[in-house]
Amino acid sequence: MAHPVIGLTLDSEPPGGYSKTHPWYALRENYCDAVTRAGGLPILLPHAPEQAEAYLALIDGLIVTGGAFDVDPTLFGAATRHASVTTKDRRTAFELAITRGAVEVDKPVLGICGGQQLLNVALGGTLIQHIPDEVAGALAHEQPNPRTEPGHTVAVSEGTKLRRITGMAELPVNSAHHQAVKDLAPGLVVDAVAPDGVVEGIEHPHRRFLIGVQWHPEYFISEGDSRLFAAFIAAAQR
Repeated sequence: MAHPVIGLTLDSEPPGGYSKTHPWYALRENYCDAVTRAGGLPILLPHAPEQAEAYLALIDGLIVTGGAFDVDPTLFGAATRHASVTTKDRRTAFELAITRGAVEVDKPVLGICGGQQLLNVALGGTLIQHIPDEVAGALAHEQPNPRTEPGHTVAVSEGTKLRRITGMAELPVNSAHHQAVKDLAPGLVVDAVAPDGVVEGIEHPHRRFLIGVQWHPEYFISEGDSRLFAAFIAAAQR
């Protein structure tokens, strides 16, 4: 059987570091490694909103990756913008276009960390702009220990697709975010929650595969992460 082609969104950086005079794209290798390990063929997607439809025609599944930035609060109707918010507008415009396109034709979508937040906004939901200011007694969702280690656990809701995929009622996860889902987009359900009540997983129960997780499963903290990638690739093979 041919390997399903999986598109992964890239991060963007200003001139400096690797490229002293020009902006550049970036993505951790373990995103691609996770796709390959699960049997997919990863390809990387530049930020070209006007070409989102053409890219969508090339891929069998979409992974919206994370990054050190936020979705512009005006995109989900917020009247104010928290001081901690930073945006990458062209990246977000592309991710919104290709995610909405993928949902429309029911291609598998996996949103990771900021990708979960993007998925919720793309379908009409809202976000908590800064967890420490909005969640009383919040955990350290920007964990101080390495991302290769768990930062906390999440409870996986019974009866959800995520529960069926992982086979686990509780997952150890890493954590690298200061925002989270607030109001769920229509059609989505919560499938994982942190001990402080922060939404850690969302899914659409009536789509082939439409799941967002707030952690980074490409680090394979638990067997549940491996099963998540395997299920995503399997869905993209149909």
